[in-house]
Amino acid sequence: MHNSSTRRALPLRVAALATAVASALLLAPTLASAHAIAGDRVFPSTMAVDDPGVGDEANLQYGHQRVPGDNGDQSINTFDFEYDKLLTPRLAVSVDGTYVMQNNPKARGFDNFGVGLKYLLYVNDAHEFMTSVGVDAELGGTGSRAIGDNFSTISPTVYAGKGMGDLPDALKYLRPIAITGEAGPALTTGAGQPNAFNYGITVQYSLPYLQQHVRDVGLPQPLANVIPLVEIPLSRSQGQTTGTVNPGFIWINRYGQFGLEAQIPVNHASGSHVGILVQAHIFFDDVAPTTIGKPLFQ
Repeated sequence: MHNSSTRRALPLRVAALATAVASALLLAPTLASAHAIAGDRVFPSTMAVDDPGVGDEANLQYGHQRVPGDNGDQSINTFDFEYDKLLTPRLAVSVDGTYVMQNNPKARGFDNFGVGLKYLLYVNDAHEFMTSVGVDAELGGTGSRAIGDNFSTISPTVYAGKGMGDLPDALKYLRPIAITGEAGPALTTGAGQPNAFNYGITVQYSLPYLQQHVRDVGLPQPLANVIPLVEIPLSRSQGQTTGTVNPGFIWINRYGQFGLEAQIPVNHASGSHVGILVQAHIFFDDVAPTTIGKPLFQ
């Protein structure tokens, strides 16, 4: 249920922590299950466009971008963290925060903290389809004065995912493809502050799905657990569209995943250079299903 931001930052010691978590995941067993499943399809926890599932999980994410500022280009490094807890098997609550380091003007500190609620509406296993609804709130005044805003932002959002596993045999090599998306307004509480409409899409080709449900083509590890993908997160506000095109990959197994993406600005208003996203993610519902990963209410 994580959210990505374009104005966040990260100390090097935190980047080392994310690397350590990712290294631990690489030693875990191969893919068996995960939190967002429809039939044979596992939807990974994507970095910029949220996946359609709910789960007990933790996400650590580093980002770097150069974006236009009031006095020229601004370099921004970010570290996002999020923890999602299942209240029931279909309902999850989340808390998240971001530490930011930027120049021009130079500033560092936490952005406003956020809370969220997400409900899994419908799953169709035969057609590998899943949809959820949720609402996130960035709480004004909870971050540092140098970084956070003094107003809140409320974002009700619809999420959906569709795998192509129901394609006929003639198109069996297209079955590993999946498409996910999200859409919803970002409504501010500040007088005179502009609202926005956020939306995005991902296109994925799951090599684990290819190996396990189409044909075992003999891919070695760790390649057999890789999902190449492209994410396109976009936002529309005051007549201007901003966003990025993010090609990359996710390595996934039963207990978590590691991801890496480039961030290519769609126009000058979105940035002046190619950025990067790095993710380490843990599935507590698979790591500890009877303790920390267990829903509070069945």
